[in-house]
Amino acid sequence: MSSLRNRQARSALMISVGLTLFLYWVPLGDALAYPLVLLSTLAHELGHGIAAMMVGCRFEAFILNADGSGAAMTTGNPGRLASAFISAGGLVGPALAGSGCFLIGRRGQGSKAALVVIGTVLIVALVMVIRNVFGWVFVSGVAAVCLWGGLKAAGDVAQLIVLFVGVQLTLSVFSRSDYLFTNFAATANGPMPSDVAQIAEALFLPYWFWGLVCGALSLGVLAGGVHAFVRATR
Repeated sequence: MSSLRNRQARSALMISVGLTLFLYWVPLGDALAYPLVLLSTLAHELGHGIAAMMVGCRFEAFILNADGSGAAMTTGNPGRLASAFISAGGLVGPALAGSGCFLIGRRGQGSKAALVVIGTVLIVALVMVIRNVFGWVFVSGVAAVCLWGGLKAAGDVAQLIVLFVGVQLTLSVFSRSDYLFTNFAATANGPMPSDVAQIAEALFLPYWFWGLVCGALSLGVLAGGVHAFVRATR
């Protein structure tokens, strides 16, 4: 039975990779992958918000824009280290979420339980922090898919959903790596200081140094998640 579960897990990962390649190779693949860009932004901004709550601040609002940009608004009086931690939370958030998907995706039943938890958390976010219509529509759709996968889908389908999301979040770490080395970020409200620039302002050393640190940390987290998946399903 264990050998069968391991084969199913490996097959689910290969299908997830295959679906990803399909999206990037077929005509109009960018349009099909558009929701995945929004998913990456969701993980990024929730990373900021969760990091803020971890240091005693309030996560007041989250806005997701149709162009793929977003903003997490927090309040409080964090010190320099806490401010840097909040900024880094968004940069490392997708890698942490992706690694978590690989850890969870090793088993079908674990995937189902995780999808229920994620869907529930997103519903709470809808009520508490999401403040624009586009963000509300997208996040409610993601929450519905998660709850369906956790409550109604078979274990192997739930496993496929979790691993597919993990692959997308892993890719987003690389596809958006240029954001780690820019002083300003383009948003729907115009150019704003990037996260690494805010870390540099809160601490010391140039923004590109903190881009290297956050990038290395993200890769390390992802490598740990992939290693754990491979080891558990060997």
